[in-house]
Amino acid sequence: MRLYYVRHGLTDWNIAGRLQGHRDTLINQTGRAQAARCGEILRDLLAREGRAAAQLNYVSSPLSRARETMEIMRAALGIAPGGYAVEARLTEISFGEWEGLTYAEVMARDAHIVARRETDKWGFLPPGGENYRQVAERVGAWYATLARDTVVSAHGGTGRALIACLGVAPPEEAVHEPIDQGVVYVFENASLARHA
Repeated sequence: MRLYYVRHGLTDWNIAGRLQGHRDTLINQTGRAQAARCGEILRDLLAREGRAAAQLNYVSSPLSRARETMEIMRAALGIAPGGYAVEARLTEISFGEWEGLTYAEVMARDAHIVARRETDKWGFLPPGGENYRQVAERVGAWYATLARDTVVSAHGGTGRALIACLGVAPPEEAVHEPIDQGVVYVFENASLARHA
């Protein structure tokens, strides 16, 4: 199974360094340009592979930043922007009580808790949130349902969870992998290729 994985375009909260998690933020002008660029990258990849865009499945996280990214990519591919599935299991990792805060605000409020996170990022639970192990379970359960190659628009946290559950890297390394905006990641056969 091949996954073409795209993290949503840039948001104003990304710029401010705010933890978004389940908060439903929108992409900004730069984010829309990144989404269009990902559509172009994907179009070129598919052309080299001799595949038509309509041959693939398309699935997005339900959060608006991922959905708008998907719709812009599909338009760049020349297919109907709205013709994709929405999957709740692709929602970003929940930061619980920390959502909406910057990292500096989290440190000022809960420095003793953050110290625990640094020793076990995979298993760490923020107050009222979830950990990467839980995200990997839901993302892995979704992946097991796939019947053909799929384009995904989702988040950094779900991308890291996929890296672990698909065997690209062990969990303790996967949580530190960069999942950049404006990039198409291709998961296949326990490997990951980056196209920018």
